Amino acid sequence: MAHSSMHRRPTFRSTALTLFALAGIASAAPAAAQEGIAIPSPSEDIAMPKDTAIAVFAGGCFWGVQGVFQHVEGVSNAVSGYAGGSAQTAHYEMVGLGDTGHAEAVQISYDPAKISYGKLLQVFFSVAHDPTQLNRQGPDTGTQYRTAIFPQDEAQAKVAKDYIAELNKARLFNAAIVTKLEPGQSFYPAEGYHQDYLTLNPSQPYIVYNDMPKIENLRKLFPDLYRNDPVLVSEAKTSN
Repeated sequence: MAHSSMHRRPTFRSTALTLFALAGIASAAPAAAQEGIAIPSPSEDIAMPKDTAIAVFAGGCFWGVQGVFQHVEGVSNAVSGYAGGSAQTAHYEMVGLGDTGHAEAVQISYDPAKISYGKLLQVFFSVAHDPTQLNRQGPDTGTQYRTAIFPQDEAQAKVAKDYIAELNKARLFNAAIVTKLEPGQSFYPAEGYHQDYLTLNPSQPYIVYNDMPKIENLRKLFPDLYRNDPVLVSEAKTSN
């Protein structure tokens, strides 16, 4: 397993990786996980004349969420990190204990002329994670894996809140959406070895089972948004 000596996850992810490697099955993952569901776009959206805008989402392990949005047209960067806690505790080993208030999150920089905030939300709820799982995603358990949206302003908060209500009313998922809105929280980039992790480790069992299907669902459900070559943090840093 790549980097295993550098960063151990003090939660169920380490256990899950061992199970996958030894048994070749996802015995720790719930059978009813819902991802790759076709859902309508929000009835309301944000018209933003900015060159670049920011969205911050949390949906379990940031490896997969980052990987999804790196394949979305109009996204110029997607950075794995932490949101919901303080700067002092925004470190992988501390967040992994589950008591810092942080969630593993992804900060998405995007061009509103190419993709809207509402469309990003649609991708988030449809393919990036299962919004019905409370304080967990697949084999990962704890508040650091919660489903959450960190609105950057009141307009984002309203669109997100109304969209969650629309989706719950439509009952497209087998259970109610438990995604929480957490405004006013800062985002802190994660350590370098977490950036571009899906692209750099496509054959890791955890990535193969939990995250690569998200990329395929994005390609199938959003063919007009899907980009084959992901935009990577390493490349964004080089070009800036």
